[in-house]
Amino acid sequence: MTSALASDLSARSPETRFERQLAKILEHATAVFCEKGYENATMRDLSRASGLSLAGLYYYFESKEKLLYLIQKHYFTTVMGQLSERLKDVSDPEERVRTFIQNHLEYFVAHFKAYKVLSHEDDVLQDELGDEIFALKREYYHSCAGLVEALKREKGLKFNSRIAIMGLFGSINWLHTWYNPQVDGDAPSLARQIGDVFLRGIYATSART
Repeated sequence: MTSALASDLSARSPETRFERQLAKILEHATAVFCEKGYENATMRDLSRASGLSLAGLYYYFESKEKLLYLIQKHYFTTVMGQLSERLKDVSDPEERVRTFIQNHLEYFVAHFKAYKVLSHEDDVLQDELGDEIFALKREYYHSCAGLVEALKREKGLKFNSRIAIMGLFGSINWLHTWYNPQVDGDAPSLARQIGDVFLRGIYATSART
């Protein structure tokens, strides 16, 4: 069975042997960072997990920082690409906000280890690599903000957009600390419930002002 990460990569471009190997290494690295944390993980740990020699691993990556950078870049780029595709067929402003929530939860519930790594290792990368990932995160934030602002204009709502959007990200970005599918339902069900809470909250806030 191909890995979720390998499937993501192959869906975006024709696979070469190098790309298949790269996808496997990134998936194993994600699992190691999830289990040990970035600081505690060593290149030897990553080598053992991927089944490559240290020399083989260094052939692909010069450092574990580059591995973490590529993991973060891959997942943020992919989730934003999927969001763009899903929004093409949705015109209603409320449904577009719900689509953002559903896309985020379905994607990251399916990539739960990466979800934890992206949350726990949020501020590790420095300099150019950190700047690039920070720019991707800002782009993702603004994609959500744009959807919420469009809904706000369409409905004539009055609420603090920054507080609402940060509150939404606060609820969906720390899902890995409490989500239990046996109790909370699958990703689509969870997305509906979180969407209901968020939308009712901004509607109720507007009604009081």
